[in-house]
Amino acid sequence: MKTVLITGIGRGIGKALAQKYLSEGYQVLGTSISGEVDFSHTNLRVFKLDLSIPISIESCAKLIIDSYTQIDILHNNAGALFDDEETQIIVEKLRKTLEINLIGTIDFTERIISTINSSGHIINTSSSAASLGSTLETEVEFAEASHFPYHYPAYKISKAALNMYTRTLSARLHHEGNNIIVSSVHPGWVKTDIGGQDATMSPEEAADHIYKLGISKPETGQFWFKGEKFPW
Repeated sequence: MKTVLITGIGRGIGKALAQKYLSEGYQVLGTSISGEVDFSHTNLRVFKLDLSIPISIESCAKLIIDSYTQIDILHNNAGALFDDEETQIIVEKLRKTLEINLIGTIDFTERIISTINSSGHIINTSSSAASLGSTLETEVEFAEASHFPYHYPAYKISKAALNMYTRTLSARLHHEGNNIIVSSVHPGWVKTDIGGQDATMSPEEAADHIYKLGISKPETGQFWFKGEKFPW
């Protein structure tokens, strides 16, 4: 039985993604801030993880390393948006956002990477809002989601930086002769706390195309959306 580790499975895309993998026969290791979720399965184990707290990251990673010898897929799904309606950078919110979406995610990944199968896959959940190459004229969904150049800057900065982590980690692993694939993925405009109820995609639909990416062997170090490369 293959094992997938997914952060942030308490709701939204993470929950749908965990349920998708369970339905496909995977053992799922999931995390939530409380260490609890509102669903259960014989192949599900949930760990407590708060990406804004270094000791929580250290403790969670240690528990997983001590309990499991091999992880086939890591989905860095957990994330936060604190400046939804704002257009100016508020430094306090930028720090909070970077702590979770970037620094905490990297810390957790670096601690857990030794347990990932040498032919495994790391998927970082990014956003079209992080893309420097998308424009309102060329990306319909980009416009629908109101990803204007000056809205929620902290979130955009964090996800653009996470994309660079995808690139640098991919290059590092390749240089070391490690075959782990590293990908960024845009999940789509999804009906979640971040995407809002006007979004065009359900968490289940997003989870389905992220699952397909997770179990595939795409070119490493790339940004994906529904199986196609997305502009950096």
